[in-house]
Amino acid sequence: MTTAPAVVGVIGGGRMGAGIAQSFATAGSSVTIVESDERSAAQACERVATGLRRAAERDRLSEPADQVLGRVTAVASVADLTPHADLVVEAVFEDAGLKASLLAEAEKAVGTRTVLASNTSSLSVTELASALSEPARFLGMHFFNPVPASELIEIVVAPATSADTVRSALDWTRCLGKKDVVVQDSPGFASSRLGVALGLEAIRMVESGVAEPEAIDDAMRLGYKHPTGPLRLTDLVGLDVRLAIAEHLHATLGERFAPPQLLRDKVARGELGRKTGQGFYTWQ
Repeated sequence: MTTAPAVVGVIGGGRMGAGIAQSFATAGSSVTIVESDERSAAQACERVATGLRRAAERDRLSEPADQVLGRVTAVASVADLTPHADLVVEAVFEDAGLKASLLAEAEKAVGTRTVLASNTSSLSVTELASALSEPARFLGMHFFNPVPASELIEIVVAPATSADTVRSALDWTRCLGKKDVVVQDSPGFASSRLGVALGLEAIRMVESGVAEPEAIDDAMRLGYKHPTGPLRLTDLVGLDVRLAIAEHLHATLGERFAPPQLLRDKVARGELGRKTGQGFYTWQ
């Protein structure tokens, strides 16, 4: 039987980081969220509180929401992470330099037995590991949005990742009630590489007038049983996030991942999907 890590650190308290924190706190972990300043730290805790209230309304908590929230704290510096952390997950936006810098800071703040992970959806885990003194205890743990409700964590293994680190990550994935897929480090891993390929082709179809977004999405939902169409999913992920991943895959895997001009234009106009109210759909 797997057990949750006793102490978890989450670097970044945005939508993904707050969801990761909520999931581990719900499983019984004591969680510290690291943000860039005190105001952002307070906002991260409020995101977790909101998520827990919604989970309670849907009868998805086995204890009061306030009791779970009591296991979550937030700080304004990576240096404030406890050396007793079992796991630290970096969950900031897809900037390789920033991620590497924060992971290196975290390695100095925690103990030698702490597992370090990145929630990157596409960046090279091998390159991120090069910023660490002990890359054997580092791997990718790619969570999916919304984290509390999603079923999957993609475990990304770099050449230097130790077998013990992988085993720990798999145990913690299962303690969260999620399923794992294990992939070797490669551009876009399995999920982002295939998901972005489908999403980019759907955008090209809209761009060339093949069909409206809703028709393309319905074709994949009703014909292929996808739970969400590729364009609606792009809105949920964020067009800016999808563009950043596509640019990375374009640089590493070639022209088949070249971002369509329509995607670039929408991002330039600030049409980023649900978070801005407009993407391929209009959101209330």
